[in-house]
Amino acid sequence: MTMLLGTDTLKPAACLFQGFSDPSRLTILRHLALGEHRVVDLTEHLGLAQSTVSKHLACLKDCGLVVSRPQGRASVFSLAHPEALMDLLASAERLLELTGDAVALCPTSGLATMTGAS
Repeated sequence: MTMLLGTDTLKPAACLFQGFSDPSRLTILRHLALGEHRVVDLTEHLGLAQSTVSKHLACLKDCGLVVSRPQGRASVFSLAHPEALMDLLASAERLLELTGDAVALCPTSGLATMTGAS
């Protein structure tokens, strides 16, 4: 017998994928895959504003994707589950190879929607 999952059952998964829904957050995650960094390091390396990096790190931390530890007056961030995250990103890359054009051209969530184009 096949069990259908209700909306409530899928909410945690939807929240997890919301963590991956912003290109800046994906960039931060990929950068943290190289090793731990402070906010100031990420700001410099990625060319993003400090407030933007902090906001995205807070989201990623709330999602359980990154952790932090104090280092002097700063916090150092790293991936919470690096192996699982790398597996997920590799799977996403494989899926994008199969559906890339369809995903990019999707009228609901594709590139035109992300850039604000009509």
